Amino acid sequence: QVQLVESGGGLVQPGGSLRLSCAASGFTLNYYGIGWFRQAPGKGREGVSAISSSTGRTYYADSVKGRFTISRDNAKNTVYLQMNSLNPEDTGVYYCGRGRYGDVPVRWWSRDEYAYWGQGTQVIVSS
Repeated sequence: QVQLVESGGGLVQPGGSLRLSCAASGFTLNYYGIGWFRQAPGKGREGVSAISSSTGRTYYADSVKGRFTISRDNAKNTVYLQMNSLNPEDTGVYYCGRGRYGDVPVRWWSRDEYAYWGQGTQVIVSS
């Protein structure tokens, strides 16, 4: 069955970096777009970034542009999120998601467009 497993979260000081991984199994990553979302305490799940399977095109929320980089390694069936210049507003549980069919949905930032989720990895940015 489809499985997504996030890892790489942790506690980091403001200005620091983390690299999150999303390991996929039960399907071939080449054929599916993947999105990264985050959920801060008391808030909804918001789209952070996504990457297309067919074109490699990347998408970013305005709040992370220039700081976060999404990439994929199809040979390892893994998608990464490199996060630099972290600030306390980046704190939350980070999830990767896959749509029900094919590539990144048009509304890539909407959680409703994703059918499969990992369990999440906690990121805390604090001094």
